[in-house]
Amino acid sequence: MQERRRSATMGGVTAATPLCYLAAAALLLLLGTAVAPCGAQVVVTIEEACRMATTGGASGVSYDHCVASLASDARSRDAADLHHLAALATRIAVEHAAATEAKIEDLGEVEESPHARARLHHCLDLYNAAADVLRDALDNLHARVYGKASQQLAAALGAAESCEDVWKGEEHVPVASHDREYGRMALVALGLTSGIA
Repeated sequence: MQERRRSATMGGVTAATPLCYLAAAALLLLLGTAVAPCGAQVVVTIEEACRMATTGGASGVSYDHCVASLASDARSRDAADLHHLAALATRIAVEHAAATEAKIEDLGEVEESPHARARLHHCLDLYNAAADVLRDALDNLHARVYGKASQQLAAALGAAESCEDVWKGEEHVPVASHDREYGRMALVALGLTSGIA
């Protein structure tokens, strides 16, 4: 009797096993579908994204600079759609702003002229504010609030130009190359984000 019960149980498990696997697979498929993001972006290459950015809402985006900047960053391998490429470009712009802040701080420590130090301090304030706005834009990108992110990216663009204005009349602008690189990357981030909004 006990032997018969054991074999019936074993027979039941054997017979039910394929059904269990099918049910588990169906459940995983259902869960996978349930957590898939709504409105998922279409896969695009960096070249396609940069082409869209140059013709989108942000005029002045350099296609070559866009492609080179994104392609040279290892994180772009995980960014297969416009959303992720826009977020990556914004992250790179934040990093440029932080690098420019660090450069300005270094220059301020060795600068002897009080006028030049005051100008550097003003630029430091501009980049500090820009970095904060860019981080907010990145948060909005993650939340897929593209219109707000575009507005913030547009606002953050002014840091480079405003810093350059501080040095008007001077022969040498100590952070000119940093201003230029930051401005170009912030513009790429805006162009890509505008392409989604």
